[in-house]
Amino acid sequence: SMSMPFFAKSNGDWIRSTPAYDGERLYVAGIRDVLVCLDAQTGAERWRVDFTKRYRSSLPAFGCVCSPLVVGDSLYVQAGSSFLKLDKKTGESVWRTLIDDGGMNGSAFSSPALAQVGGVEQLLVQTRTQLAGVDPQSGEVRWNQEVPAFRGMNILTPVAFHDGIFTSSYGGKSWLYKPTSAGSGKTAVQTAWTNKSEGYMSTPVVIGDHAYLHLRNQRLTCINLTNGKTTWTTTPFGKYMSLVTNGDKILALDERGVLVLFRANPEKFEQLDSREISQEDTWAHLAVCGNQLFVRELHAIAAYSWVSE
Repeated sequence: SMSMPFFAKSNGDWIRSTPAYDGERLYVAGIRDVLVCLDAQTGAERWRVDFTKRYRSSLPAFGCVCSPLVVGDSLYVQAGSSFLKLDKKTGESVWRTLIDDGGMNGSAFSSPALAQVGGVEQLLVQTRTQLAGVDPQSGEVRWNQEVPAFRGMNILTPVAFHDGIFTSSYGGKSWLYKPTSAGSGKTAVQTAWTNKSEGYMSTPVVIGDHAYLHLRNQRLTCINLTNGKTTWTTTPFGKYMSLVTNGDKILALDERGVLVLFRANPEKFEQLDSREISQEDTWAHLAVCGNQLFVRELHAIAAYSWVSE
């Protein structure tokens, strides 16, 4: 275990990362920058990597926050003061890039995403200071773009939209970036539009041409990704919301244990239901399997059925 800095203490001293599951193995990132692979059937440990020992990197001040991404036989994660590719079966390192100083000012929060940008498959990686496109095979950084944020609070996962990338930061704003040629066969991105809305910890969901996002000011908002215009913004909810979709419906759980169901309606905020499902902190991300919804409370896990009336 470890203790968070005083200004992040209210968010708790527990694991931030969401585990990844590939059908056979479960990959769990511990708060002290340790990644463990477990047999999903038996719970037996298959391998373990302590990144601070492997790379002699600093312990991340806010713990390991990035959620691992599994693609084929590879696992990608921001840990060890860098962005890494591992062999998912052995935990051995394949390559390491986007290296920072770790500690308080390094050690990224955001999780990677695999996407097609400019017709090229690449990993979208947001560090504390920049957004980058990384080649999944070689680890080459194809392009990077500074993303301003207060104290490097680039936390949410960037989202691909058509041929662009949407992201938002605490203390910055929201952006849509689009690829462009930088000459000599290299790629760059340029700003298509900006919006004053500031995201926080919650990764947005994109349905149609619109992003639905929980903001620093605790409100939900809808942004038209074709032009960057805000179509609606709500009154405040909690400090954090995890968002999942089912067709045109969105479930949002805040850290107070309040679950909100609303329709993905770009014209207005259309709340369908709301209820308190826990009196404990619910910082963990919602998990959905079929019509079952799993909620990790502070001291328990609860299962619900998501059904149509």
